[in-house]
Amino acid sequence: MPTIAPVRSTLICAVLALTPGLTSAADNKPNVILIYTDDHGYADLGCQGILDDIKTPHIDSLARGGVRMTDGYCTAPQCVPSRGGLLSGQYQNKWGLESNPEFRDAAVMKNFDKLEILPERLKKAGYATGMAGKWHLGPAEQISKHGFDKVFNKNSNGPGFWNMDLNGKDIEPGRQTGKGYHLDLISDFTCSFIDRFKEQPFFFYLAYRAPHVPLDAPKNYLDRFPGEMPERRRQALAMLSAVDDGVGRIVATLNKHKIKKDTLIFLIGDNGAPYKIHKVDAPGGGPGWDGSLNDPMNGEKGMLTEGGIRVPFVVNWEGTIPPGQVYSQPVIALDVAATSIHLAGLPHDPVLDGVNLIPHLTGKEAGAPHEVLRWRWLGQSAIRKGKWKYIRSDDREYLFDMENDFEETTDLLKTHPEIAADLHDALKQWADTLSPPGIWAMRSEGMSKTAAKYFDWYIEGKRDAPAPPAPAKTGTPSTSNAKDEALLRSRDRDSNGEVTLEEFIGGRTKNLPVLENNFKKRDTNGDGVWNKKDFK
Repeated sequence: MPTIAPVRSTLICAVLALTPGLTSAADNKPNVILIYTDDHGYADLGCQGILDDIKTPHIDSLARGGVRMTDGYCTAPQCVPSRGGLLSGQYQNKWGLESNPEFRDAAVMKNFDKLEILPERLKKAGYATGMAGKWHLGPAEQISKHGFDKVFNKNSNGPGFWNMDLNGKDIEPGRQTGKGYHLDLISDFTCSFIDRFKEQPFFFYLAYRAPHVPLDAPKNYLDRFPGEMPERRRQALAMLSAVDDGVGRIVATLNKHKIKKDTLIFLIGDNGAPYKIHKVDAPGGGPGWDGSLNDPMNGEKGMLTEGGIRVPFVVNWEGTIPPGQVYSQPVIALDVAATSIHLAGLPHDPVLDGVNLIPHLTGKEAGAPHEVLRWRWLGQSAIRKGKWKYIRSDDREYLFDMENDFEETTDLLKTHPEIAADLHDALKQWADTLSPPGIWAMRSEGMSKTAAKYFDWYIEGKRDAPAPPAPAKTGTPSTSNAKDEALLRSRDRDSNGEVTLEEFIGGRTKNLPVLENNFKKRDTNGDGVWNKKDFK
């Protein structure tokens, strides 16, 4: 007996062809699958073309069949506020969610409870809704109150919470126990949800707790990455391989039901990877570096530099979004809600801070989706307008040219004070609308000290901090040069292992002194080429 889903798509397409004025965006409501990874560094997808140890063939296939965003952002360098912004479609600071501790603040979570978040909105348009994985926005028992019909809250190998089993059958909401790797189980749950709801539009939020610590990849995934490497790196690669396998099974399930062309897929990271400044290969998988890498971005989780907020970002909608695109205009996780709501045929809601990306990704609309993007996280705030990015960390200020220096190596504050002043004013004007208002939400002594330490290290190059603990004696090489190696490969046009000044500039005509200075800093022996001999 044929499935109904392909008929749905075929009949609607036929009606659209015969009925002037109707649009597929409003009538052929696509399924939406939102995949959110956790502490996943910018470098760690094969399609990024930065590192060659990562193995993500299924996600890479989604990127080849759709769009890889080079300048995709999250809304905060930490997981709770990032998720709040993603699901609400609003800058989470507007309703009081600033950082992780606020999810225990009853007043803030009461604000969240009052919001109509994305699944609640889509249910009004006839969508079945589900989620699996990490929630982090309140008790698991209350997830269904936020619009999710089917729930499997599971972010470790310990007990979870669910109201549908892996066979797609409804069960009494409650504790889930049983064997299996948590990343595999939530992928299986997603496939069961698709099997069950294939005949109607659906929205599914799949939030993998990977490669976030504790690092817990089982042997079958670890065995895919033999050889010498930091053990935490092996763990991260293995966990991301489990995620990639899950993505492969999900795409196969869509293809089995012939609804892949009816499905818009997002894959986005929640924030940058944590290094704890020194990428120390400490034993165990607990707090510290999670093994993922942000190369060639500067900084890490907990910073509003690119390493903290520029994340893996892939969009795929077979048959609608032309394949093979590399899109370099800034986009942000807020755009998921705005895009999904528009495609569901729901009216525009001005409270949403994102934009519908589809016209930009199909070539129907030129220009940047956003004139400006903004962030505030505790004592830090930032704004990006076009190529310019202005950052504050407590009383420090920085200005960077994202077009020519996305690695944020050269502060241009003194060179362009008028641009910095304009951006500061625009940032302050926005920040005064937040809750609480102000360019800083809070400046606790502990967080300010941490931020100062990080900005000293990453931006100001003050490397006189105490030496990190010695790595575990595993016989593995250090990854301290991974960032420079990634950048060198990206600029090495003739693949000869060396980068000339001409290759480093890459045909760009603006801010040549900045580029020349960056090249000279890397060419430490002054021989006119940059190669591994120049690495410290």
